[in-house]
Amino acid sequence: MSAQTVDTGAEQGLRAKKKQQTREKISHQATLLFLERGFDKVTIADVAAAAEVAKMTVTNYFPRKEDLALDLGEVFVDQLGRTVRERAAGESALAALRRAYLAAVADQDPVIGFSGPEFAGLIAGSPALVARLREFHEEREAALARTLATETDTAPGDITPRVAAALLGGVHRVLFDETMRRTLAGESNDDIATTLHGYIEVAFAALAPSLADYAVRAADRSGPVAIE
Repeated sequence: MSAQTVDTGAEQGLRAKKKQQTREKISHQATLLFLERGFDKVTIADVAAAAEVAKMTVTNYFPRKEDLALDLGEVFVDQLGRTVRERAAGESALAALRRAYLAAVADQDPVIGFSGPEFAGLIAGSPALVARLREFHEEREAALARTLATETDTAPGDITPRVAAALLGGVHRVLFDETMRRTLAGESNDDIATTLHGYIEVAFAALAPSLADYAVRAADRSGPVAIE
């Protein structure tokens, strides 16, 4: 490997790091402004001034104002599909998603709604943010359906992956909404997490009759073969 190749790789890594830092700075300043003034009263120009960047820089990173507040949108949309893609051998989509949700609750992950009362209030108080969050739920369900279709090698026209995604996405939406509702009601994250454990068992058990054996990852056959 030449020195030029190493330098190019280092430069690309540095540029990526700077871009991520700029994105995080813009998002952080936007959140502070939204919490202070309310979402609707803050402009893109206000965010640019607070982050000390050009207005165009803000829109390059966040084409929609709503995404400045909901900056984990991409992670949210890909969350369920990624969990299914990374499920273990012998594990169904349902089992993988249940396991992942329990882990996210244990971590009190903001992606599943552990956002704190101030931020939850910001979202609930803005019709634009509520609408954008609804879009994210719909996009996540569609992404999950595509993943399930790929993972199960479903024939074109078969609606099974879409039906499964609707059921799984619906359960996740109910649990997310319950987390937000309890956050707005003033419950602590620890209390919400405790309650959610029971809700998760009920929600995923309700889907088990239909989905317990759906999208089960085959055992890895790439290992050594026993010789008899």
